[in-house]
Amino acid sequence: MANSNDILNSAKDKMKKAQEALERELSSIRAGRANASILNRVKVSYYGSVVPVNQVASISVPEPRVIMVTPYDKSSLDDIEKGILEADLGLNPANDGNVIRLVIPQLTEERRQELAKQVKAVGEESKVAVRNVRREAMDAVKKGNKNDDFTDDETHNLEDKVQKITDTSISGVEKIVSDKEKEITNN
Repeated sequence: MANSNDILNSAKDKMKKAQEALERELSSIRAGRANASILNRVKVSYYGSVVPVNQVASISVPEPRVIMVTPYDKSSLDDIEKGILEADLGLNPANDGNVIRLVIPQLTEERRQELAKQVKAVGEESKVAVRNVRREAMDAVKKGNKNDDFTDDETHNLEDKVQKITDTSISGVEKIVSDKEKEITNN
C-alpha cells in the first residue's frame, strides 16, 4: 500500500540531498579567493595510511588569497606538499620548513568564464537529479493509483504537490548556481 506522505517526504529528502551535493561540488571550484574547502580532496600518505590533509594539519586563511597549512607533526610537511601537488589543484605550495602556503592566483577574465560554464554544467546535473527524483515520485503515485491506493482526484493532487516540490527545488538549485557565478565573476 502506497502512502502519499512517504512519497512526498522521500522526494523532498532526495531533492534536498541533490542541492547539498551541488553546494559541496561548487565549494571545490575556486573563485580567486582563498577557501579551505578546495583542499578537501587532498590526501596525504601518513605513516603508511592515506588520510585527508585536514587530519594531519590545520588549515587557515590568514589573507584573502592565501591558504596556510600547518602540520601537527613537522615530519609530515613533505608528505603534505606531495599530496597537494598530486591533487592537481593548479596551486604551487610554498614550503618554508614550518608551514605550507598556497597563494591563489588572480583569475583572468577567460578563466572566470570557463569556471562560470563549469558551474552551470554542475547545476544542470543537479537539475537532472531533481527531475529524476520527480519521475520516481510520479511513478510511485501512478502505481498507487493503479493499485487503487489513491483515487483519481488524490493522484492528481499528489502529482501537483510533487511538481510544486520539484519547482521549489529547481529554483533552489538555480539560486545556488547564480550565487556561485556572481562570486566567480565579481572577484
